[in-house]
Amino acid sequence: MDTFGAIIAGLVPSVGVGLLFWLAMRKIIRADRNERDALERLEAERQARRVEHN
Repeated sequence: MDTFGAIIAGLVPSVGVGLLFWLAMRKIIRADRNERDALERLEAERQARRVEHN
């Protein structure tokens, strides 16, 4: 039983760091996706204004 506890104690920090990394990457990817969507909408609005003025 002592060995099992040592194995768990050894794995918990790695799993925790992996989880933090996954959460950080998820936030970064979602932020990038949202920024690209916003830029696409902005560019579509600019294009629509150009068409209106010409």
